Amino acid sequence: MNAIGLIGGITPQSTIMYYEVLNGLASKKYGNKHSAKVIINSVDFGEISRLQQEGKWDVLDKIMAEAAMSLEKAGAACILICANTMHLTIDAIRKEVGIPVIHIADATSEKIKEKQLKKVILLGTKYTMEKRFYIDILESHGIHVIVPNEDDREIIHNVIYDELSYGILKENSKRSYLNIISKLVDAEGAEGVILGCTEIPLLIKQEDVVIPIFDTTTIHATEAFQLSI
Repeated sequence: MNAIGLIGGITPQSTIMYYEVLNGLASKKYGNKHSAKVIINSVDFGEISRLQQEGKWDVLDKIMAEAAMSLEKAGAACILICANTMHLTIDAIRKEVGIPVIHIADATSEKIKEKQLKKVILLGTKYTMEKRFYIDILESHGIHVIVPNEDDREIIHNVIYDELSYGILKENSKRSYLNIISKLVDAEGAEGVILGCTEIPLLIKQEDVVIPIFDTTTIHATEAFQLSI
């Protein structure tokens, strides 16, 4: 297989999940002694988080593009941004590299269409739920996106940044997420839910909800693995 480049560290928790998924896929395909060819450029989440809060997306574009260029130079055949939110920088990255940069929303949209679903909930950071960069791609695939209300978006965002980013799992936070999902199933007729932050699968599993979940981390990593073989 060809090497897969990961822009990681955003957060370390999600980078671990990507690495585990890719190695699991390699082991399943090639045998237990085999692992995936992966190159990781791990950026500083503290710096990334601060720049996000300050709205300095031009600086973030530069950091992420430089990380991608280093991966291409190191021999990566494709690149994954190991965070949904940081796909806000994908256009800047694509301008600087000559290898595929797989968009997590495109990969997720294909999986939703495979299940023939039309109305899905999007959970993620405030940036992912409120900016159009993610929703526009889903809608371009004919998918109606249901976003939680402002108060619920704040809850979802804070759990991600204050807990899941550090590997902290709280039962009351899980209940809050499940209550938000349940409300939108009842009120909006949601048919599925996108775990649109790469840390949310730490907290929410398929057995927790009655509608299909779309684990964007696994979907994204699997798309890259298929491209690399």
